[in-house]
Amino acid sequence: KRLPQAIIIGVKKGGTRALLEFLRVHPDVRAVGAEPHFFDRNYERGLAWYRDLMPKTLEGQITMEKTPSYFVTKEAPARISSMSKGTKLIVVVRDPVTRAISDYTQTLSKKPDIPTFESLTFKNRTTGLIDTSWSAIQIGIYAKHLENWLLHFPIGQILFVSGERLISDPAGELGRVQDFLGLKRIITDKHFYFNKTKGFPCLKKAEGSSKPHCLGKTKGRTHPDIDQEVVQRLRDFYRPFNMKFYQMTGQDFGWD
Repeated sequence: KRLPQAIIIGVKKGGTRALLEFLRVHPDVRAVGAEPHFFDRNYERGLAWYRDLMPKTLEGQITMEKTPSYFVTKEAPARISSMSKGTKLIVVVRDPVTRAISDYTQTLSKKPDIPTFESLTFKNRTTGLIDTSWSAIQIGIYAKHLENWLLHFPIGQILFVSGERLISDPAGELGRVQDFLGLKRIITDKHFYFNKTKGFPCLKKAEGSSKPHCLGKTKGRTHPDIDQEVVQRLRDFYRPFNMKFYQMTGQDFGWD
């Protein structure tokens, strides 16, 4: 059992589960299924506890985990860096407005009596002041969170995966991820088929199984209809942060 050499650090509702499931098809990737939450919630348990959660690997295999809340956790970059400065980091990002609605949809499925998305978005609806303390909105200010990581890791050690392209061209995005991890490009488009009902790609064969595998019922939930004026307000709010994020990463994600 080894400490992970690569971690999917974010973001929530970006496509991290899909990426991990797709990567596990690779014979040289071994990953923990559940989110360990070590660098945010369980840090005091120590590295030996963390290592013990990891799967056993052979020489040449990569150990991985994913916990999307790391990306927005203040202490996580320094903690991961002190484990190993060489840790490769992967961030799956998607349009912050869609991400926020998806985040809200997930909460709504667990607590049907929460206030509407619209009322949670604004501190004050009349002035249109957006409530950046609401985590669904906070998480999508990617540029701000990334600054924290760049204090501890060079930008070249972080791979930014497009959540949109993970759906429209899974094999293409997986090609980039395999290159970044120094793996042979084994996962290709022959591994995927498109599920029309869910609206995203599924694996023809999952790890250790001969059956096709789609992500569970909790993935691909139908989003509630959100007032278009509120959506537009959010687009305007995120635009400068998105532009800064494109500059920082050298990648235009095409959200605007």
